[in-house]
Amino acid sequence: MSLIFQKSGILATIQDLGRNGFRRFGINSNGAMDKTAVRLINILLGNAENEAVLEIHFPAPVLEFRENAIIAIGGADFGAKIDEKPIENWRPIFARKRQILSFSKKNSGNRAYLSIKGGFQIEDWLNSKSTNLAAKIGGFEGGKLKPGDRILFREKFEKRPVKFDYFISNSLIPEYKITPTIRMIVGAEFQNLTGSSEEIFQTEEFSISADSNRMGFRLSGKPLYLLDKIELVSSAVDFGTIQLLPGGQLIILMADHQTTGGYPRIGHIISADLPVLAQLGANDKIRFELISVKKAEKSLLNFEKELNFFKIGCKFRQNQYSRR
Repeated sequence: MSLIFQKSGILATIQDLGRNGFRRFGINSNGAMDKTAVRLINILLGNAENEAVLEIHFPAPVLEFRENAIIAIGGADFGAKIDEKPIENWRPIFARKRQILSFSKKNSGNRAYLSIKGGFQIEDWLNSKSTNLAAKIGGFEGGKLKPGDRILFREKFEKRPVKFDYFISNSLIPEYKITPTIRMIVGAEFQNLTGSSEEIFQTEEFSISADSNRMGFRLSGKPLYLLDKIELVSSAVDFGTIQLLPGGQLIILMADHQTTGGYPRIGHIISADLPVLAQLGANDKIRFELISVKKAEKSLLNFEKELNFFKIGCKFRQNQYSRR
């Protein structure tokens, strides 16, 4: 029961929802960039939400199934095909032994996710299967997947189950765009910006720089300035923290971010918009919209409420299939 990498692609790693509870030791959380996509496709297959998946960048890998499997793909649309026949994102797919999964074209987004029903056989490190690329630990041998690598999975399916007729509703799928407006709340040092810098921050576009990665998205745009030069003690930062660099440009910390930082914290991307941010790539543009903490909480609660209905619906449908 395994998956073989015929080609590796630019960067494919094992990720889950992150390694939590160890930042006080300087160990960052890692995990998937687009955690909402991971949760959705795992729920779709009846897995735990935190089940490890394959995070794929484009150019993408070519994979061979060595046993039958039930899979789901979410996040970016890379034109997935099984034996050259196109398959859809966001729905269960039955893959047969010896079939080839490939990705032909980057249609939208920058990170696709592959989940296997039952999950991959990957050992935990500090309660997570996520890959820590900097420390070379976790995931599959601590790094990106290479040609010839074999990932085992837990469940085996001797024959095709009944036809799957359910999928993830568009209302749950993040609204991926290449020029989104990203909502954020103010950071501790936001008030230290000059008046003109505050206006630029809230009205101008910023571009994602080519030197961005899983640690952080560097932005390019009109420079921002502080009222006075300040020296800060390093303090806690998180996925989505927006920092002002000495040259006046911004960086948004992403999934592999450090645990603390000493640059001014201008804002924090709200949880509901992190998936949209996570699917951006080089030269994509963003705008910021400042909202209240109350609105940020409401947005997240609304999503979680709808997600709970989706979980119930999936469990009901999966129970129906298991009785046939």
